[in-house]
Amino acid sequence: MIEWSEEDLMIRDAVRGWIDAEVRPNLDALDSGELPPYDLLRSLYKTFGMDEMARSSFQARIAKEREAGGSGGAPKKDADAPGGGNAAMTMLPVIELCKVAPGMVSAMGVGLGLAAGTIMKRGTPDQKERWALPLLTMEKVGAWAITEPNSGSDAFGGMQATAKKVGDEYVINGSKTFITNGPYADTIVFYCKLDDGREPRDREILTFVLDRGMEGLEQSRPLRKMGLHSSPTGELFLNDVRAGADRLLSSGSQGGKESAKQNFVTERAGVAAMALGVIEECLKLSVEYARTRELWGQRIGDFQLIQLKLAKMEVARLNVQNLVFRHIEMQRSGRTPTLAEASAMKLYAAQAASEVAQEAVQLFGGNGYMSEYRVEQLARDAKSFQIYAGTDEIQVTHIARDLLSR
Repeated sequence: MIEWSEEDLMIRDAVRGWIDAEVRPNLDALDSGELPPYDLLRSLYKTFGMDEMARSSFQARIAKEREAGGSGGAPKKDADAPGGGNAAMTMLPVIELCKVAPGMVSAMGVGLGLAAGTIMKRGTPDQKERWALPLLTMEKVGAWAITEPNSGSDAFGGMQATAKKVGDEYVINGSKTFITNGPYADTIVFYCKLDDGREPRDREILTFVLDRGMEGLEQSRPLRKMGLHSSPTGELFLNDVRAGADRLLSSGSQGGKESAKQNFVTERAGVAAMALGVIEECLKLSVEYARTRELWGQRIGDFQLIQLKLAKMEVARLNVQNLVFRHIEMQRSGRTPTLAEASAMKLYAAQAASEVAQEAVQLFGGNGYMSEYRVEQLARDAKSFQIYAGTDEIQVTHIARDLLSR
């Protein structure tokens, strides 16, 4: 059984102190979209030396790759983790940030886990040094662009963005939507189909690395959305963007689709830690409110219906915490969750976080509906967990297909 060690708890408390000093005073600006999260995230990295840990880990890995012939390939266990393989330095900042501003974790996770992670898995040493290292140290902002207006859950089959080989270059056209960090991204990992005359659904998936400012690349302003306002989301429009072969990532034996599926596993498993942060904060706020709020001459925590809400929140907290601990055990043993396992983790954790946050709003009554009380923001943010990285319905499909294939 896993428990946080004394060292882990010291890290947690230090991160909490930084959040109290740096993030909570800026919550209104973050939630209004007035303040992009990137300078705060860079401050987090510098404060705890995560940028230097990422740099030293990266340099050691690249040196070994170059000695071995520089073929790149799949990363070793936790090679791309900000904490250099330390589960506490990877998970605890996620959990603690999600208690306050879950959108900051989305912005950070896409840049590190998806954009940089794809380059680290599929790139050459030169590509990694050029594009991945500045993302891993938070020097630059990364985006991972796969979703399109007409594809949604059918990300691969419905993909319409294309790359056509013209001489030594590729000419890319298409659009992407709901792209985390899209408005501010310096580096964009872009998925599209090779325009080679075959039927669209049969075409190979290619993955390119694009830079802000390339001719023909337009990044929209942040989109307005229900929650996760501290995570800017936008659209990308590509009109005859020319990309050399140096920007094309290796597709591996199964094409860019396999690369994207690996990222889905990373993203979905990570939602459990995000959900745990929301659940812990909603439970804490609800317990405090139940102790102090009085009706008919007694505190509301003495009423059984309120006690039932609190008890269910605690059950959800324990269950999701166990999912997080299980993920840590898998990391330490060098095992990656299957797509079905990651989908199961995301499905349960996302639903639990959303239900707990909604029950917290209900427990607070009219106050819970007011922005002044934090549960209102957390309820809006938690709903996104059931949608991004694949909707609940898509998770069910992956889990069921795996069960039926055995």
